Amino acid sequence: MEFKGVFTALITPFKSDGSLDEETYATLVERQIKSGIAGIVPCGTTGESPTLSLDEHEHVIDVAVELARGKCTVIAGAGSNCTAEATRLSIHAQEAGADAILSVNPYYNKPSQLGLYRHFKTIADAVKIPVVLYNIAGRTGVNLETDTLLQLEKDCSNIIAVKEASGSIQQMKDVIHRTSNGFSVLSGDDSMALELIRAGGNGVISVASNLLPEKMSRLVQLALEGDFDAAEAHNAELKALYEVLFVETNPIPVKTAMAMMGLCEEVFRLPLCELSTDNNRSRLSEVLKTLKLL
Repeated sequence: MEFKGVFTALITPFKSDGSLDEETYATLVERQIKSGIAGIVPCGTTGESPTLSLDEHEHVIDVAVELARGKCTVIAGAGSNCTAEATRLSIHAQEAGADAILSVNPYYNKPSQLGLYRHFKTIADAVKIPVVLYNIAGRTGVNLETDTLLQLEKDCSNIIAVKEASGSIQQMKDVIHRTSNGFSVLSGDDSMALELIRAGGNGVISVASNLLPEKMSRLVQLALEGDFDAAEAHNAELKALYEVLFVETNPIPVKTAMAMMGLCEEVFRLPLCELSTDNNRSRLSEVLKTLKLL
């Protein structure tokens, strides 16, 4: 399997009492499918996975797979800072019918590169479906070095992609140039997706596509086709959105924007909460109005 295009890192909607809003979740998944998105990624960072119980996490994956089966790719978030828990979530995702899993660097523990290697190899050995590694040092406190990634690619035939959110375009280019043909490199940052594709990458796991799936898909498709002038024009229109979606910790701004658009309720689980300042809310609103989303 080759991962190419835009994969939406879906939010997880909650009701006013904090419980899962399954009806809204189904609507959001269907909205993504109708947009022609390449795939969805339930239970990632944007899906507030750290605040989901294991049962909730597995249920959200079940729902996403059932709704998307045969319509778009499902890369199920299955990461944890506990290798045993990540393995359990990965096995469940495979049994549920997910096309692949997304496995993030163990956070807070700050393992060595040897520990990272053993963590990801244990997970990959436990499943047969593709594994997409998720490298995001800013969230996890540890960087998956390219040498470690290459060793994992060599030793685990189902580790076939990485979501690169190291923040270093040089590291991203290094990964693209040193991994084998057929290994997919996806940007973990909307703002860096075009530059990544220009360097030979394959697409993006996107936050912005929660709001504008068709536009993000078009931008990436143009870039993959080599029409970088047209892709850059699309990208320029969205730069303000990329910025404002990270004016506070993701997924607070994107879920707030979706609530403004009437797509979900503005409900988070602590320690995440609503935007902390009226100024940030105003900035978000203005960008949405400029893009004619409000």
